Amino acid sequence: MGIRIWHQSMTVLDDVPAYETALQERLPLLLRPDTEVVLHGLMPGTFPEAYPRNDLASSYLLYAQGNQWIEAGLEAERQGYDAIVLASMGNPMLREIRTLVNIPVIGFSDTVFRISGLYGRRFGMLFFNLTREDFWPEQVRLMGLQESFVGNSPAGTTFNDVMAAHQDEKKRAEVIAQVTEAGEKLARRGADVIVPGEMPLNLLLARAGVSNIGGATVIDGLAVIFKTAEMLVDLHRTSGMLQSRRGWFHHPPDPKRVEQVQEFYGLDKLQGRLQEGGSVTGAKGK
Repeated sequence: MGIRIWHQSMTVLDDVPAYETALQERLPLLLRPDTEVVLHGLMPGTFPEAYPRNDLASSYLLYAQGNQWIEAGLEAERQGYDAIVLASMGNPMLREIRTLVNIPVIGFSDTVFRISGLYGRRFGMLFFNLTREDFWPEQVRLMGLQESFVGNSPAGTTFNDVMAAHQDEKKRAEVIAQVTEAGEKLARRGADVIVPGEMPLNLLLARAGVSNIGGATVIDGLAVIFKTAEMLVDLHRTSGMLQSRRGWFHHPPDPKRVEQVQEFYGLDKLQGRLQEGGSVTGAKGK
């Protein structure tokens, strides 16, 4: 029995065609032959520029954009998807979505930070969005992983540089060299494992075959979250395991009341408006 996964990006995919193409090329190499992934982005016009740097720098704006992520979770279940992958490092509305749906919900940093412990004692993160520098230590603390966290460090490049590197081979080598230099510094600080902190950066390194910097394992986040999604779907089917429903943090609200609240705030107008990109399967390279 095949698996169908809803992929949700923080970007408007039409605004970043090189990134979408990179996903379409990479995902089939990672997935099982019977797994299908449908790419989704946020609604066109969500951001004034291709990369939502300024919105990510504001706790309120990030929270407000979370309404689209809630809709993604609800729509994924309505359409019969087996799982949803939140392919954004900040895990927008991860906990809330898990209370609303009865399918596995996989968050990017929630998964890669935890799995880092299988590859080394201490992990660190490289990132290009410097506006959220103090966001990540707090996230790690809330996950209870602060004792294993070396810290986060600038990747030595920018979003625009990374996107250009996805298109231009000459630029690619230059950007990877810059990131490698930053990663070596992070390894010298004590990181046994390095997490590339944004999906475009992660994807660039993975496509180039960079799995080790300065002796530290480099996490392929895209592979980790989609292989985790496949595993959680399998566990749901074979063992009935799903997210907890015990306690305030996991308690599911009444679906009828959710509909009433969404209608009251006009959020019901989001239904069916999320951007859908192409579908990819695990056939390539199998």
